[in-house]
Amino acid sequence: MESQIIRPGYLTAHQTARVLGISLDGVRQLVRRGRLQRAGGTERQPWYAVDDVTALAAKRAERKAA
Repeated sequence: MESQIIRPGYLTAHQTARVLGISLDGVRQLVRRGRLQRAGGTERQPWYAVDDVTALAAKRAERKAA
């Protein structure tokens, strides 16, 4: 369900999952664990800030490289 129109600088849950290389459930787990915060949207269709997602992706890549 990616037809939702969002503001520039934000990603849908589907886009966030793709960037991080994880499932939608993985995104929900990151939110529950406090490693990623919702930045808008609704409870069912949250948005995530691009800066937060890219920072998390960089951390994950750094850990994999180590």
